[in-house]
Amino acid sequence: MTQSLDLITHHLSSSEVLPELVKDVLSKRVECRFRAKGYSMSPFIKDGDVITLSSLQGDLPRIGDVVAFIHPVNDKLVIHRVIEKRNGSYCVMGDNALGMDGLIPANNILGCVKEINRDGKNLRIGLGPERFLIAFLNRRGLLFPLLVPVWKLIRPLVRRWVR
Repeated sequence: MTQSLDLITHHLSSSEVLPELVKDVLSKRVECRFRAKGYSMSPFIKDGDVITLSSLQGDLPRIGDVVAFIHPVNDKLVIHRVIEKRNGSYCVMGDNALGMDGLIPANNILGCVKEINRDGKNLRIGLGPERFLIAFLNRRGLLFPLLVPVWKLIRPLVRRWVR
């Protein structure tokens, strides 16, 4: 049985507390859940979705994985997608962002998004095999311009992928 810490029910009065708490929980190989804030991963992860993070447990992130990391410039917890590997570091970028976060050292990456829950339903889109295509398009600067028209076409399919 996997242990889990649900941070949704905990009142976190400071955004500085969350990165350290997530880091400590995942270092003990315990999953943690909390509400996503912001729109940089929309439509795959929306503001208010509940995400479950799991420890990498010694594995390295792969291209397309959605990872939690401590940003080296501002020390904030960020959830974005790995779009490229370079010299032991990772280029990460939000699916709805216009620019990359820069090179993130491997030791700044805390864990990987294992599950997305929206309105009580688990979502699979963006975490399965399609994550490679999403990362490829994002790296080439094509994901953002394609999101709106394509989303209108695939939205009915996404509803079927919801458990």
